[in-house]
Amino acid sequence: MLPMALAVSSASAQPGATPHAAFDSLLRQHVRNGLVDYDAFSRSASFAQYLATLARTDPSRLTRAEQLAFWINAYNAYTIQQINAHQERRSIKNINKVGGFLSTGGAWREPMADVGGHRYTLDQIEHEQIRPVYHEPRVHFALVCAALGCPPLRSEAYRAADLEAQLDDQARTFLVRSPGKNRVDAGTGSARLSPIFKWYGKDFGSSELPLQRFLAQYFPAGAERELLASGHARITWSDYNWSLNILDTTARR
Repeated sequence: MLPMALAVSSASAQPGATPHAAFDSLLRQHVRNGLVDYDAFSRSASFAQYLATLARTDPSRLTRAEQLAFWINAYNAYTIQQINAHQERRSIKNINKVGGFLSTGGAWREPMADVGGHRYTLDQIEHEQIRPVYHEPRVHFALVCAALGCPPLRSEAYRAADLEAQLDDQARTFLVRSPGKNRVDAGTGSARLSPIFKWYGKDFGSSELPLQRFLAQYFPAGAERELLASGHARITWSDYNWSLNILDTTARR
């Protein structure tokens, strides 16, 4: 489906522009260990202003690295906005759910993300603007769909100058520091991986061999890394937790 045109300003960002300072500040204030204070974002005037900036910015005027950082930030920001627009506090899968079924594709196919004078769905941002354009598998560690099963949301915005380091850090965090989602056991020759690698396996290679070799580079030297590098790990899939990645702010009161 083609994006729907919006009657908004066509103001464009200049090459080298970094419109994400406000989002960066909000993430630092309201995200802890990947958990989000959605109420704080809902109350924030600067968050509304940041979304307005995304709506005015033409990402085609940016450099390639700036574009990718821009689209990742836009996806994550509009996911937060969608959770709040629907006042959802249990699971993103409850959005547009009617009679136990996800109506019209659920949250991911609702046109609600305004970027550069066009309106997108979250699916369009991910599957039309990011994956087929940049061919960067590490985006799956950066795009956060508001679920505990996702990689954690960073407490900072993505920036072109730091994008390589940020994506690598996200990969290590998700693969090595999240044993409930991904665990490699050299003793049994097995790897229990997030379903993300099943859903988007082709982004990591044509078979399990390139997938395992891709994952190996993010593990420290040792038996687990050697197992993955050999491509001989027996893969099973962990459960995906769709509960909302919400921060319990009552503990701070």
